[in-house]
Amino acid sequence: MKLIFENCRLTQRSADSRFCVVTDGAWITDVRDMKEALPLQIREDARVIDCRGDLLLPAFANAHCHAAMTLFRGYGENLPLQRWLDERILPAEDKLTDEAVYWASMLAAAEMIRGGTVSFTDMYFFVEDTARAVLESGMKANLARSVVSFDPDEDPAGAYRVAESLQLFRDWNGAGDGRILVDFSLHAEYTNVERTCRYLAEEAAACGARMQLHLSETKKEHEDCIRRHGMTPTEFFAACGVFDVPTTAAHAVWVSEDDLAILREKKVFVAHNPVSNLKLGSGMMPYEKMRAAGICIALGTDGAASNNRLSVLRELQTAALLHKGTGLDPTAAEPSALLLCATRNGMLSQGREDSGMIEPGMRADLTLLRMDSLHNIPSYDPLYTLAFSADTSDVRMTVCDGVILYENGAYTAIDEEKLRFEMARVLAHYFD
Repeated sequence: MKLIFENCRLTQRSADSRFCVVTDGAWITDVRDMKEALPLQIREDARVIDCRGDLLLPAFANAHCHAAMTLFRGYGENLPLQRWLDERILPAEDKLTDEAVYWASMLAAAEMIRGGTVSFTDMYFFVEDTARAVLESGMKANLARSVVSFDPDEDPAGAYRVAESLQLFRDWNGAGDGRILVDFSLHAEYTNVERTCRYLAEEAAACGARMQLHLSETKKEHEDCIRRHGMTPTEFFAACGVFDVPTTAAHAVWVSEDDLAILREKKVFVAHNPVSNLKLGSGMMPYEKMRAAGICIALGTDGAASNNRLSVLRELQTAALLHKGTGLDPTAAEPSALLLCATRNGMLSQGREDSGMIEPGMRADLTLLRMDSLHNIPSYDPLYTLAFSADTSDVRMTVCDGVILYENGAYTAIDEEKLRFEMARVLAHYFD
C-alpha cells in the first residue's frame, strides 16, 4: 500500500514547518515540505493520512530484550539481581513451555507495537516460538538462543545449546523477507567458559552472523571476572575473539576506561537499559563517557521481569533525566542524541542499515505520535515534547516495512481479545 503522511512534524527538520512523507510498499520514496506540491500521479491509489501537526518518527528499535519474560512481569520484585535470578527467575524458567513462550512473546510484540517499536533484539529459549510470534505480529527481530556453558572440558561442537543456535540460524535467518535475523548469543562471561566463547565466535563469523551478550551488568560480575581471569569481561570477550564479530553488548554499567577503548576499537554496539539497571540496583552506564569515546549506543528495555514495561520511549525519557541529574548538568543527554539511540542506532545494532531514518530510500518503519494530547500542549519543539512530555498512549500509528500494524487503538495483525484469553489460560496453568 502507498501511504502519504501530510502535515506532519519531523524532529530532524524545522519545528515550525509541516512535511509530507510518502511510502510505497516497504520504502520511503519522498520527503518534502508541504509548501512543495506533490505530483498528482503520486497521490493515485494512495491512502492519505492527515497528521494535523503530529510528530512522525522513525519507529523505535529495542536493542536488548527477553520478550517471553512478560510471563514474569512483577514476579520477584524488590530483590537484588543474583537473588532475583536464583530464587525466582531461574526456577520459573525451568517450567517454560513452547506454548507459554509463544503467547508471552505475542504479548511482548503487542506491547512494543503499541508503543511505536517495530524491531527488537532478543535472546532467550524456545526461540522458534518467539520467531512465530514475530512473523504473525508483523514485527522485525534479531533472535538468538542464549548459550551458557560451565564445563571447561566440554566440546562446544557437541553442546546442545550451540547446536540449537546453529540450527536456528539455518532454519530462520532471513525469514519473513528479512524481518527475522538470527544472531548468536553468549549469555555472559560468568555463565560461559573460554572454550565455548571462542568456538561460538568462530561459528558466528563463519555464518556472517552477529553476536549478542550481557556485559558488566553488575559490580559483582565485573570484579569476579577480574578475580577469575585477571581481566575485565570486556577484555575477556575481546581476548576470545568475540568482538571480532559485530556485537551488541547489553548494559555495560561497570566498564573501565580501558574497556571503553576496546569497545570503540572493536565497534561494539552498547545497549543502554536505564530502567532495568535502576530497578535492579545495578548502577548506571556511563553514557556521556561512552558518547565522548565514540561508542555507538542504542536503547533497550531488557525483559519485563526486570523492567515491567517494554517501552523504548520510557527508556529515552529515563536516560534523559538520569544523566542530567547524576551529572549535575541540564545540558547532558541531549534528546536528539537519545532519539538517535532509540531509532537509527538500534537498527544499526541489528545490521538493518536501511532503517531508522525518514529519508527516501529507507525502510518505511514509522511511528506517528499525536501532539494534541493535553500533556503535550503546547509543543514548542517536538523533540523536547517527545523527551519530557509524551507517553506511549500518544502513539497513533505504527508502521513496519510500509504495513500498518497499529492504528488508533486497534491492531491489524494481532487479535487482542484472543491474546488476553490465551495469556490468562497460560498463566493459570503456569503458576497453578
